[in-house]
Amino acid sequence: MGLNRALLEEAAKKSGLLWLDLPGLPQPRAAWHVWHDGSAYVLTGGEGEQPLPGLPEAAQVTVILRSKDKGGRLLTFVADAEQVEPGSALWDEVAPVLAKDRLNARTHEGQVETWAEKSWIVRLTPADEVVEADEEYATVRPVPTPATTAGPPPRLYGGKRRHVDR
Repeated sequence: MGLNRALLEEAAKKSGLLWLDLPGLPQPRAAWHVWHDGSAYVLTGGEGEQPLPGLPEAAQVTVILRSKDKGGRLLTFVADAEQVEPGSALWDEVAPVLAKDRLNARTHEGQVETWAEKSWIVRLTPADEVVEADEEYATVRPVPTPATTAGPPPRLYGGKRRHVDR
């Protein structure tokens, strides 16, 4: 089955999240990315950045794109993984694009310089191999995380409760 590049590119541009089936992990891991010039660029490693163990060393990974509307699996493909070297022309082109789209950073000052020292930018370029969707994918539980909410949800005083909440 040939890879529909137009569908792949449209899906990757619309969704800022993809799933990576990394070697050694029991289930796919979510990762934010930026689609730029025919490839997805993913940042990993370093304090406060998304942990994607095994990605910087991988030669190929399976990438799962989701539907922006429904959130379900839309397309799965194999991508060639390649580290972007700090200081290269590609790094200088892609790092500012990633920095612009990086949400919830502790600080944006010196962010690209910190990435050059402590993180990896990995370029994921679609290969011509399409993987069929796994039916059990939708039932996979999220990866455990130490993240918690800041506190209890806000309470509503004096308002009317909905019928379904009674």
